[in-house]
Amino acid sequence: MILIVGLGNPGKKYINTRHNIGSRIIDELKSLNYEDVILVKPRTFMNESGKAVRNLLKTYHLKPDNLIIIHDDLDLPLGKMRIVKNRGSAGHKGVQSIIAELKTKDFVRFRIGICPKNSKPKNPENFVLQKFNKEEEKIIKKVIKKTTEAVEIFLKDGLERAMSKFNK
Repeated sequence: MILIVGLGNPGKKYINTRHNIGSRIIDELKSLNYEDVILVKPRTFMNESGKAVRNLLKTYHLKPDNLIIIHDDLDLPLGKMRIVKNRGSAGHKGVQSIIAELKTKDFVRFRIGICPKNSKPKNPENFVLQKFNKEEEKIIKKVIKKTTEAVEIFLKDGLERAMSKFNK
């Protein structure tokens, strides 16, 4: 059994914000039928994600080895996707919350780039709550499709195969 969690914030006002890219990918994955896969969008705010993830693992009797987190990442350019395992949060408060609650960083993450090329936002807290503009939305739709494909490869062929194919 695999638990896939798409991070985001609850509520209509956050639906298409940068911080909710993980939730959007879960919506896309729900259109596919997976056996032994649980897809979840926590109803907690981003910074409280760890509590929800810990409770989900406990409810389903799973270990962090069975966990995939999908989240936005300011350290990656818009539209890039990277698969990592056993890495620190790099300042992402939702991921940090999960690491703190689970007392481990040894789980798989699909990091989705949301940062405009060549510029870091001056106020990251406000930036992640903004919606994508029309041009960015075109790029995001492509990365959602790419991430869905990467999840499928991961589930079928494992982490190493997915990383070798998509971490270029």
